[in-house]
Amino acid sequence: MEINFAMQPSGVMMITLVGRLDIQGAARIDAQFSAVAASSAAVVVDMGAVTFMASMGLRTLLLAAKAMRGKAGRMVLYRPQGDVEAVLVTSGTSQLVPVSHDLAAAEQLALGAAAG
Repeated sequence: MEINFAMQPSGVMMITLVGRLDIQGAARIDAQFSAVAASSAAVVVDMGAVTFMASMGLRTLLLAAKAMRGKAGRMVLYRPQGDVEAVLVTSGTSQLVPVSHDLAAAEQLALGAAAG
């Protein structure tokens, strides 16, 4: 699992994940992911290159989103692929952390909660 960070012109922190978000992948990125998410008011997580999602990956996403919500921040999951999106929907994660396939909409969702 690879993780990259980039501040967008909109002020949203983009976290890009690449690979399998399984037990090993989650363990590899958990500390960095949590630290960057917690220090940002608006985060979009680009999941377009995540090829597999397991429960430990869901845990990583949900703990960071919960920490952000406690600081009036918001995380949005951007462009998850078929099987990964199915896991997000089936687990109920998509009801807690919004999912968008449009970058502008994802940024607006993240910024909307951060501003309010």
